[in-house]
Amino acid sequence: MFDHEKLEVYKLELLFITWATPLLKELKEDRTASLSEVRDQLDRASLSALLNTAEGNSKRYKNVRAKYFDDARGSATESAACLDAIVAKGACESNRVDEGKDILLRIVQMLTRLVQNNSSNGYVKEETAAYIVLPEENSELLTSEYDYEYEYDAQLKHEHDNP
Repeated sequence: MFDHEKLEVYKLELLFITWATPLLKELKEDRTASLSEVRDQLDRASLSALLNTAEGNSKRYKNVRAKYFDDARGSATESAACLDAIVAKGACESNRVDEGKDILLRIVQMLTRLVQNNSSNGYVKEETAAYIVLPEENSELLTSEYDYEYEYDAQLKHEHDNP
């Protein structure tokens, strides 16, 4: 068993896909052009949530994991919006999608916690990186557009060392 298969949120995402499949079939049989986009988007978004959760769980760095879980959360929220759109377009009554929205709400809650647990301050952010200039013996690695930066830093260092 893969590690992602042990996650409760992954199991719920599979449950949602199982729940949504008959609805997608019903919508396909309707053949209303205005429903085809939202139907396809619901299919893509629900699959995206599942796949991002699985891939995120395989990442070693916490902030990278958090990014994938955050993307999965966005896709789950998008799935809920698709259900709202299906109701708004008159394809079904709101009680038809209530169970799916309940599943999605729980998925979003669980993914929110995974994002918080895998990122500092509960937000996904990029690591800061220090800008370093390569020493002169590695200057061939610098492209011509960056040579001026190295020369400027070297000039400043020289001026600092020789006042």
